[in-house]
Amino acid sequence: MKRLLRVVILVATCVTFMGCAVVSVAGAAVSVAATAVKTTVKAGAAVVDLAIPDGEAK
Repeated sequence: MKRLLRVVILVATCVTFMGCAVVSVAGAAVSVAATAVKTTVKAGAAVVDLAIPDGEAK
């Protein structure tokens, strides 16, 4: 009976840790995607700034 209880506790602990790992991986993926979008937007804005003259003569 004690052995069964230990196995149940071990399995429950493993499942809990796997849930935390999934959340961590998902959070990392969202962070990478957000950084990629931010970088793409900054690059696009830089291209637009170069392509459209601002009207100032230098």
